[in-house]
Amino acid sequence: MRLGRRGLLRAAAAAGALNLAWPLAAGHSPAQARAAAEALGATYDAAPFTLGVASGDPMPHGVVLWTRLVPDPFAVEQDLPETVEVGWTVAEDRGMRTVVQRGTVHASATLGHSVHVPVDGLRPGRHYYYAFTARGRTSRIGRTKTAPAPGARRVVFASANCQKFYDGYYAALRGIAAEELDFVVHLGDYIYEYGPGSGDRDRNHDTGECLTLADYRKRYALYKGDPSLRAAHANHPWFLTWDDHEVRNNYSPAVGGAPFLQRRLAAYQAWYEHQPHRDGEPGVDSALPEPVLHRRRDIGGLVELTVLDLRSYRTAPDTADGSILGTRQRDWLKQGVTNAPDAWHCWANSIMLSQLRAKPGSDIMFPDQWDGFRTERADVLGHVHGAQLEDLVVITGDWHSAFVDEIRTDFDAADSPVVGAEFTSHSVCSGAYRPEWNDENGPLMGEANPHLQYFQAGSYGYDLYEVTPERWTTHMRVVRSRHDPQSPVSTLTKWHVDRGKPGAYEDPATSGSHAHYRRD
Repeated sequence: MRLGRRGLLRAAAAAGALNLAWPLAAGHSPAQARAAAEALGATYDAAPFTLGVASGDPMPHGVVLWTRLVPDPFAVEQDLPETVEVGWTVAEDRGMRTVVQRGTVHASATLGHSVHVPVDGLRPGRHYYYAFTARGRTSRIGRTKTAPAPGARRVVFASANCQKFYDGYYAALRGIAAEELDFVVHLGDYIYEYGPGSGDRDRNHDTGECLTLADYRKRYALYKGDPSLRAAHANHPWFLTWDDHEVRNNYSPAVGGAPFLQRRLAAYQAWYEHQPHRDGEPGVDSALPEPVLHRRRDIGGLVELTVLDLRSYRTAPDTADGSILGTRQRDWLKQGVTNAPDAWHCWANSIMLSQLRAKPGSDIMFPDQWDGFRTERADVLGHVHGAQLEDLVVITGDWHSAFVDEIRTDFDAADSPVVGAEFTSHSVCSGAYRPEWNDENGPLMGEANPHLQYFQAGSYGYDLYEVTPERWTTHMRVVRSRHDPQSPVSTLTKWHVDRGKPGAYEDPATSGSHAHYRRD
């Protein structure tokens, strides 16, 4: 039986050797850190492109290409000049013979020698291949895809979230890499800012927590050591948002003094350095060192994708005038609802939008979610209803378990209008609650939340969305075991949303699959 990353680290902890086994423990040299990472299944591309390549933010005529020059993944200082010239090439074929664009950029130590190349002038709905060169070396070849032109009859994409490195392997991302997709949406918790300790939720351990830019850079170097993550980036363009663990658990930028603000800026910079992110919008100056994440993209006239940032502008929860969106993002979101085109409307949402009570008569479970900002949620969903927006589907991460919810203007009123459907997906590998907790609390959550249609926990994977003009289908894809990097992937259940009819229903073919709660 495969022991897996988690088992290996537990065994090391039991033997009093956790600091030796954990790559980011204090005292490791870069070589020792790399050896420890490789013992946990990490691999790296050839230097200086050790962390791989990626593309993101696909538009009909262009994408952003990414890499970062990191000859030594765990070194604080890289053996590189202050600036390095990096060549890039885009071709129509994997052999890179039919070149359509090429150029050079300069990677600076200021941003960790990261490279973000906005490429334009491409054709809609097409696969392209790309590679980088620097210091006499060539990167692996990546594949990307431009967004389709208006009139698309089918869009297929996937979402992933919550990939705590030491909780398991990234077999789910291996599955995503193998799918034929238009793009991927990552919904947050790409890294975790703390390491393994005596318990999953113990933050006071000896294996180190990210505080500085160097800390966060090494954390990304560890996570990108997973070959399945690099493959998923190399095979598809990504959209990304973040949740809390990219900085600190359950943080709010409105709470914390100068040391935390410095830490947050370091975390935001490291995130940008390691992601294929187009900062801001065309014609808008860069907002670095605080990237602008929220954006709205037309995907072939079929899907209007709205990526939300639910961390950067929030106040503390459970306050009279609390906001999870911030004034400008809220106004932007509502304006988008008012001016929405005739299409499916997908909100990429890092934290559960639907209300969640633990049991009948109880308080809400987690004010860190939209539940901590109920007045603003009612305002936004009331605006959705008042504007007669149809075909709203919200895709969500964070919970390490799968939920399907009806989105209602008032979650405490069973007769309030249904204005959309929310799919909260399983995590890539971050641990769910114990089986006993799920068995006991699934029915209680179903009783306490009449809008909850489905809850399933203890599985790991990703959601795949197949969208046509008539129907939205969510395939909940799960791996057999998060402790096996080669684990096969299967579909646990499928849910449909019909055009013009708010709310979701389960496909009869999968209605007998395992669930901890399923509404009759």
